[in-house]
Parts: sequence; C-alpha cells; structure tokens
Amino acid sequence: MSGSFPSRTVTELQELQRQGRLQVATAAAYRALVAEQGLEQAYRHTHVVVASGAEFTGQASLLLQLGPTDPPMRIRRFRLGPAEGQGGHGNTDLLLPLGQGGALALEALLRGETLPFSASGSGGPQQPRLELETQLNLEQIGAGRLLLHRGVVENGVVAVSSREGLTPTPWGPVLGPWVSALYSCGGAGSIGLTMPGLTALGPGSPLLVAGGLGWVSGAGSGHNPAVKRDGAGQALSPGASAAVEVDLHGLNPRWLRATRLGEGDTGLLVALAAPVPLLDGDGARLAAMGDSQLEAPVLDYGVPRRVRPSFGRASYSALHSGQLQVEERPLSCAPAHSPRLAAEIAAELVEQLQSGRFPLRPPLAPLPKRTALQPLD
Repeated sequence: MSGSFPSRTVTELQELQRQGRLQVATAAAYRALVAEQGLEQAYRHTHVVVASGAEFTGQASLLLQLGPTDPPMRIRRFRLGPAEGQGGHGNTDLLLPLGQGGALALEALLRGETLPFSASGSGGPQQPRLELETQLNLEQIGAGRLLLHRGVVENGVVAVSSREGLTPTPWGPVLGPWVSALYSCGGAGSIGLTMPGLTALGPGSPLLVAGGLGWVSGAGSGHNPAVKRDGAGQALSPGASAAVEVDLHGLNPRWLRATRLGEGDTGLLVALAAPVPLLDGDGARLAAMGDSQLEAPVLDYGVPRRVRPSFGRASYSALHSGQLQVEERPLSCAPAHSPRLAAEIAAELVEQLQSGRFPLRPPLAPLPKRTALQPLD
C-alpha cells in the first residue's frame, strides 16, 4: 500500500534504530494513537509495534547441560526436586519436561533455591558410575535452554464443557455443564493477532522471553497456517505456531510462573514480546484491529475427541467482559493468561528497542507453509 502509507524496509528501520530515531509503541498505545489521530498519522509516527502475551503452556521442556562426574557417568534417568527427566543425549545432557513438576523445579531454580538431585546411570567401561545423589542450584548448571514447543500461536480457543462437574483442560479446569469458560489468548495486542500468519517470525527471529533474549527455532507444535481466516486474514482458530528457545540463565522469574493444573500436572506461564515492524498500510491496519473485530472458537472440552464440538466463535471484547453466551446459555469466563505480565514485558521491549539493546532483524527464513498438524490413526 503506497500513497499516504509509504512502504518501509527492515533495513531502513535498523538504520533508524542505530541513529536512536526508531519510534516504537506497544500495541495498546498504537491502537490508542489510531483512535486519536487516525491510521495515517499513527503509521507516520510508529515504526514498530510491540505485541506480547503471557499465556499458559504445558508444551515445554528444559534442556540442562551439567559437568562431568568422577568417575564418569552416563545419566539415563534423574530427579530434580519434584520432577523427573531423562538423559541419554550425552553423558550429562538432560531433558526435563515441564509437566509433572518440571515447571515447579524451573521456578525454584530461578528463585535461587537449591534442589535435591538424584540420577541413575547405564554403566559401562568409560562411564562406570551408576548412581548420584547431590544438590543443584542455577549456578551449578553449566548451561541450559528453555524450549517452548508451542511458544507463539496465532489465536487461542475458548474452553467450555457440556460434562457435569469439573473438566480438565490444558489451561485449567472449567465447570460444567455450561457454567464457566477459559480463554487462552489475550486478543488484540497478542503476537499472533497483531501479525496474522506470524509473517514477521521465522527461524532466527528474536523475541523477549521472560526477560531473556530468545529466538524462534522453527514451526511449533500443531503449526497449521492453512486454517480458516476472516476477511482481514486473521485466523479463526489457533493457526500457525512457532517454537521458541531461550537461554536458561537469562530468564527473569518476574515474567515466569509455574502453575498447577490438577491431577499432578504442571504448566508454565511465560511472558513474551515480539517486535512487529510496520512496513506498509496493510500491516498498519492489521496491527490496529481491536477486540471487537477479533474472535476465538468456542470448543467443548467435555467431549474428548480429536475434533471437539464447536459452538461458534466469541469476540474478545465479549470475553474480556467476563460474560459469554453459548446458545443462549450465560457463562462466566476468565482469562487463562496474564494481561498484566503481557503489558509489563511489552513496555520493557519498547525501551530495549528504542535504546538499541534489542536487535531488530528479519527471520532467516519464513515459517513453513506445510501443516504440522497431521492426524495419527
């Protein structure tokens, strides 16, 4: 789109950042500017919009790299505080799923706690040690990475239940039949709904992840860019997703929370923020869309099927009101995310972009068009 919306390039924005003249706004501030001055003036005064979210996930792992033992040991299984994990990726390279207590262990480490650590080895001529009992804190872990297998998702869902009593969902329990609902995405200003198709993300894209410099490693779990979309191109279901990694020692517990989801399961609430360069009028319009223009699908988690019954869609403005109508049934609804943490990390990224402390760069390649959501029969 040209004319009153002259096109820009990321290279031009990088030069403005080097000169200290890059104009950055949170998604909420940008929408307010659009409402006050109109889209053309808002575009003129904004080079980059910062989108953010702080959502729950159980699809995450912690990769730990420990030093050698004496005598050497090839760890096969281990326990760190309340969580169990597996080795086998190297003598002391360990993988800890964040479900079943892993998120609690991560949060404790980031808070400076020392956790009991026990491990069993496979034995062998070069790795004869079979058992290890010790204590571990963050400083004793040589290196580590938090792997968010579904770190950024285009859109969310609204979870309801037709079943009597409490029904577990990936974001916590909902009460049925048709009493309460949880919605997983923040709506306007979220990363996926500010850039439909996650078009500004791909391998190598930098993000601010719980205070640390993270990066997109590729398509995320359930990546499905070919979903049904509205006239503006917004996904009407979760859609595309990106896997994200971040260095363990760069994480700040201020923007990360362990959560208990029932039945012994745990998850992680992680605050993320991403820069969305405004390169033309189309991008400016999409970033300006408000909650009344954006919708999420309402799905019945009381029916455990691969394709769950759908009860239409709900606007994010209705979800934010705390009340939802599903086929004339009134339900109370609550966010399964943290708007406060999302707003805080967005403000932090604005400051880092303006000061030049956060890189502004395009992805090495776009996310793949091929869907990762292949049915298993």
